[in-house]
Amino acid sequence: MSYIEHIIGIALAVLYWLFTAVVTFRVIGRRNPVSVTLSWLLVIYILPLVGAILYLMLGELNLGRQRARRAEAMVEPFLQSIAEDFRTVNAPLPGGSLVQGIRQLIETRLGIGALGYQQMELLDTPQTIFSRLCKDVANAEQSIHLETYIWYPGGRVDELGEALILASTRGVKVSLLIDHAGSRPFFRSSWRKRFIDAGIEVVPALPVRPWRALAQRIDLRLHRKLIVIDGHLAYTGSMNMADPSYFKREAKVGEWVDIMLRLDGPAARGLDKVFAWDWEVETGVRRLTPALPSPPNCYKWLSILPSGPGMGEDLISQAVLSSIYRANDSIVISTPYFVPSEAIFDALCQAARRGVRVKVLVPERNDSHLVGWASRAYYERFLQAGGEIYLFRGGLLHTKAMLMDDQLALVGSVNLDIRSLQLNFELTVTLFSPEGCAAIKRLLEGYLADSQSLELEQWQTRSRAARVVERMMFFLSPLL
Repeated sequence: MSYIEHIIGIALAVLYWLFTAVVTFRVIGRRNPVSVTLSWLLVIYILPLVGAILYLMLGELNLGRQRARRAEAMVEPFLQSIAEDFRTVNAPLPGGSLVQGIRQLIETRLGIGALGYQQMELLDTPQTIFSRLCKDVANAEQSIHLETYIWYPGGRVDELGEALILASTRGVKVSLLIDHAGSRPFFRSSWRKRFIDAGIEVVPALPVRPWRALAQRIDLRLHRKLIVIDGHLAYTGSMNMADPSYFKREAKVGEWVDIMLRLDGPAARGLDKVFAWDWEVETGVRRLTPALPSPPNCYKWLSILPSGPGMGEDLISQAVLSSIYRANDSIVISTPYFVPSEAIFDALCQAARRGVRVKVLVPERNDSHLVGWASRAYYERFLQAGGEIYLFRGGLLHTKAMLMDDQLALVGSVNLDIRSLQLNFELTVTLFSPEGCAAIKRLLEGYLADSQSLELEQWQTRSRAARVVERMMFFLSPLL
């Protein structure tokens, strides 16, 4: 018996070694950024067998065979629809060379660099956002398209739910695309059945099925926040369908602080095409609408930057890098998670060293302890380079916004972390108009007034234990 056990032990050791070797060569062969590759190798060897299995489940950008086919088939009709619906803007846009880089990037990747709008409102309180949204839903005549990462029942969200049911019962076609993992409380509540009974289409985006984890990546998420009403009025920004008075109160980090942009015109139609993309990838049903015979004249401009598997995976990352390198005077960033890619972190440090005033606002208290420690791992190097860090004390600052030289603003769903920049389905708009940038500037100045500056000397007095944890999380930051 001992001889057989010895043979079995050797066989298992050989199989483990072969399995680990195969996964190691697979990691290296993917040609991911060096930081990502090293992080996964660290996990694989620190957590024998478990680390290799985690990599196969979470390490590769695998959308799933069916969704990947739909995304590939969607590219040509999506670009053709954009070309037919929108005219290329040849007139110079405000913002000069700072804007030109973004415009060239989007024109090359999506076929159009700027979309017009007539009116845009920046809504910066949950009460204002829900009040305006419920009123617009009540006035909808034809269609309501909504996609979100989190739908959390309670408070003003239930008020919106009732408004959607009333809209559907009077003949408005209501379609909801809701991330399955981010909205588990919704899918377990009575709201899903009530919506379906009222004739509302409810589609769970990227359903989590653990038994298919080795066939497709289970942590890819639909992180966009987008509502389009009647094809000509749209909302987008950072707020999920969650009332801060009810959402994550047990985390004790304060109410979440978010914004949404409410805009109209061709820009709203452009956002509706993003919804059509996501709907077709998830359901196989095409929702691209034909071009308007006489689009309205608009003199204010923005660009839409969608990113995610099959849809310009690094589009937003490239836009962020381009704008950082072109900034000459100031960069102000609001983000709940500061875990940037190596390229973006180096660009921010270089900007600070060449005299650009770089300010990063983050919440003083974070709802994710791992990401919080990973964020703090970047503080010392950033402060040493001349950057400034401000800790927001008015709640969990969830707004994702960047302002360069007061001439270009990027606003949307993207956190400044690897997950948002390289994995999730995200949505950002770049604002070129002086009015739009001025609104973002006032918003960020308000956040700064409610923040405490973090000084380098103060930060360097933290404990040795804190430094050790930060260092450990730094190695894992490309995977968070």
